[in-house]
Amino acid sequence: MWPLLGLSILAMALILERIMFWLRIVRRQERVMREVLLLYRHDPAAALHQLEKNLHLPLARIFLAALELDQATPDEFRLALESAAQAELPLLKRFNTAFETVISVSPLLGLLGTVLGLISSFASLRIGDLGNTSTTNVSAGISTALISTASGLVVAIATLLFANLFRGLYLRQIALIQEYGGQLELIYRRHHERGAFYASPR
Repeated sequence: MWPLLGLSILAMALILERIMFWLRIVRRQERVMREVLLLYRHDPAAALHQLEKNLHLPLARIFLAALELDQATPDEFRLALESAAQAELPLLKRFNTAFETVISVSPLLGLLGTVLGLISSFASLRIGDLGNTSTTNVSAGISTALISTASGLVVAIATLLFANLFRGLYLRQIALIQEYGGQLELIYRRHHERGAFYASPR
């Protein structure tokens, strides 16, 4: 039960961190990105300023990495977007391996605790004691041993639910990166065709 307690505390800490991370993104990102795209059509410097104010958003960091390129061709701009997006993926998938480990190991630890408890209970049982007080103690020991299996399943199921939620948010984020990245690339190509290159004010 002690390893299970440790895993449950670890899972809770990671879940809280991911909840805070995704709340910061979900609340503002789409609205900020729509504003940036609208600004970039007419005032690229204002769009850059808006991105710099929202560097806690993954899409803002991706856009800024591409827009800070000086006199980039459309192909270079697209490659910069793709490279920046790839750099953000580990942050978006952070702790996935830890969640998978907790989900896999928790039921096994619970089962191990039950098996060890059963071994201990049956070891104290002697054939001649059937029907006596020791038999009652064995039954109580078996009941107690099964608690570890139930605890392991509870930890694994709760972690699995949150891990699936975070996976859904991750996939949604990937879709938004592709959607808004494509829109920004299209606007940049139009500027490039008109010979309107916009460099960073830095």
